[in-house]
Amino acid sequence: MNPNRRRIVRLATATAGLPLLASAARAGEVDKAPINAGPYVPSPDGVVAEMLDMAQVGPADFVIDMGSGDGRIVLSAAKLRGARGLGIEIQPDLVALSQEAARRQGIADKVNFVRQDLFRTDVSKATVITLYLLPDTVNLLAPKLQGELRPGTRVLSHDYPLAGWLPEAHREFEQPEKKSATGIPKAVVYLYRVPAQVGGRWRVVAPADLARQPTSLALRQQWQKLDGMATLGGREVALQDVVLSGEAVSLSFPVARGRIAKVDARASAGSLEGTVTMDGQARPWRATREG
Repeated sequence: MNPNRRRIVRLATATAGLPLLASAARAGEVDKAPINAGPYVPSPDGVVAEMLDMAQVGPADFVIDMGSGDGRIVLSAAKLRGARGLGIEIQPDLVALSQEAARRQGIADKVNFVRQDLFRTDVSKATVITLYLLPDTVNLLAPKLQGELRPGTRVLSHDYPLAGWLPEAHREFEQPEKKSATGIPKAVVYLYRVPAQVGGRWRVVAPADLARQPTSLALRQQWQKLDGMATLGGREVALQDVVLSGEAVSLSFPVARGRIAKVDARASAGSLEGTVTMDGQARPWRATREG
């Protein structure tokens, strides 16, 4: 059997959990025991370092590794970056190995490792998620991640992208250590940032000189890609310089000849709140979701 196949399938069954085969679980079939798909092959340290760098992991982060193996991603995040973390793994010997490593390295108060089903594990506390799974398993996880993770959470996937998600960045680099396991001395890491869901219509509350007539926004969203129109009274204008990153939204639109309104806001619970800058002056700005 191809050693790469053994490694990736092991990860898939390890993270798919104690009684779970992903397809069976989704179809409501009888639970099955995980398949022993071969020996564990650890992720190279160079890939771990690249993941932590791309996500800019720091002391404020909580890292969850879905398929944690010997725990090296979570351990490195805690020891080198000051983060806290959780590793989810199916093989009890690897869970025990990771826990012992945490004690030995003096970071057992920062990290935990559990033998658990990743499809049934609450990951909402994460600020960073790391994955190295079969493509099918990655994509089965996508709805769970989108549903549970807070806007701004970074998701890193090693070698396999998430279908329908648009990466904020991806890096392909030489990784000689992978050749013995995969036959290819390269790795790819995809970085995603979970966006707030802001697509739809918004009623704007703005300073009187900006909104003498009713003002609204119509936003169209594809993952973190955002565009749309502003309506000022009965006049529609295209939004410009629209950026969505996590829960942060920025955009601008013309309000009169030579006058541009620039909005910087954050999305939360059906509202966008922040400031609008016009003529060099910043003032409070708010919009509420219609319907």
